Amino acid sequence: MDNKVDLKFQNLEPLKEKAFLSSPTMHGKEIKFIMEAYESNWMTTVGENIDSLEDMVARYLGVNHAVALSSGTAALHLAIKLAAKRLYNSSSGVSTPAGLGKGGSLFGKRVFCSDMTFDATVNPVVYEGGEPIFIDTEYDTWNMSPEALEMAFKLYPDVRLVVVAHLYGVPGKIDELRTICDKYGALLIEDAAESLGAIYRKRQTGSFGDFGCISFNGNKIITGSSGGMLLCENEADANKARKWSTQSRENAPWYQHEEIGYNYRMSNVIAGIVRGQWPYLCEHINHKKAIYERYKEGLTDLPIKMNPADFQNSSPNYWLSCMIIDENYMCETRQSEWDAIYKSESGKSCPTEILEALAIFNAEGRPIWKPMHMQPIYRNCAFITTKGFGRGNSNAYIKGERGDDVGADIFRRGICLPSDIKMTKNQQDLIIEVIHRCFK
Repeated sequence: MDNKVDLKFQNLEPLKEKAFLSSPTMHGKEIKFIMEAYESNWMTTVGENIDSLEDMVARYLGVNHAVALSSGTAALHLAIKLAAKRLYNSSSGVSTPAGLGKGGSLFGKRVFCSDMTFDATVNPVVYEGGEPIFIDTEYDTWNMSPEALEMAFKLYPDVRLVVVAHLYGVPGKIDELRTICDKYGALLIEDAAESLGAIYRKRQTGSFGDFGCISFNGNKIITGSSGGMLLCENEADANKARKWSTQSRENAPWYQHEEIGYNYRMSNVIAGIVRGQWPYLCEHINHKKAIYERYKEGLTDLPIKMNPADFQNSSPNYWLSCMIIDENYMCETRQSEWDAIYKSESGKSCPTEILEALAIFNAEGRPIWKPMHMQPIYRNCAFITTKGFGRGNSNAYIKGERGDDVGADIFRRGICLPSDIKMTKNQQDLIIEVIHRCFK
């Protein structure tokens, strides 16, 4: 920031304790279950903590089976393999079109994926040789647009698998998306890594898909430091996932393997941490909601809006509070692949200016997820909007015509705000004041 911008922040002091985006919040109960694993010597990938946690999660989320795994990404990967097994009978590595260890279970297949999400949602499609096709976002929830998904099926009627994420703890219009999938005979994988505890039409997110996935990563609503779960209805699918996650060992007295396996099972120690965290899920959601409401009230006089939700039909878990700046109050800014620059203007601001200011005052914010179709690694993958193919739609000869791209617009104008449960009201008040001064 230059000296002119620094004048905006006179008489403000940085926070003595950093306000994090979203850090783990421990309660002490976790130690009890960790010690049970330690004292019983069940420090491996079997034990009471795992068994109890799987049962607890399945009952809470309203699914038949929950399989404890090393990460949410592992859960997504095995969900992809289970879907490929059901759709194409090609999940094991042995039966892939190109042979053992080649091609992958989705070799030659296209998969519709949420565009605005973390790349862990999409990468497992590529692990298995599939081609992701990205479906644009809607302004209503910042999640996959049902209208764009319908358009995608018209363009690619052969697709039979859809991967949908719920962004920042806000449920997408998952029943509409599910209905479209059913209409076209497609399976649905639901990435609920960020939305554990969020409800849509009286059902938990993660329970709508043919397969669901949740995460216990260190920044999630409850954590085990790592870990995740695969959610499914069919016992055979759950048992297959457990087998794959423990290197696909066959029922023989020696180590025998007839399928490709993975080291994906959750540790009994990690399961103990999550088991101790689980009773605090609702408490954490209430804290996160209070943070969201304080931001909404404190920023109401600025040209911004908080990240939206379908509040009539859903209850978010408010994992991250985000904001988006009104287009007319965006200062001039330019983004490259690696950084962004801006020109400070009176009465206007932009994500980069606000994030830099928050960092100076010892508060951690983040840019919105950069859409997958904008990522260098996926720049050659198709991108579908409500009007059809979303790439190459600008026109140098028609002034103002740039095409529709909701995700890119939210990314350009949006910010993830400090949303840590341990953040005090005084800390949040300072953050709100810093944001106000960015617009001076």
